[in-house]
Amino acid sequence: MAAYCQVTQTGPQFGHSVSHAQNKTKRRFNPNIQKKTYFVPSMKRNVTLSLSARGIKVIDVRGIEAVVAEILARGEKI
Repeated sequence: MAAYCQVTQTGPQFGHSVSHAQNKTKRRFNPNIQKKTYFVPSMKRNVTLSLSARGIKVIDVRGIEAVVAEILARGEKI
């Protein structure tokens, strides 16, 4: 499964590891992805989402109903 947040739509970023001698090797910065289960009252069921740490905070602020509606409006399957 890809390192992808369903709320913030963040995926891996790419850059370099830089040693003390300034040697640059390619590396990948993955977001902090967690699987989280929420109960959505309007759907009357539990929904499991792959979220980044920031995505969890977004749900805490906006609420699960608004976030799920936004995900469904994008056409993403839950």
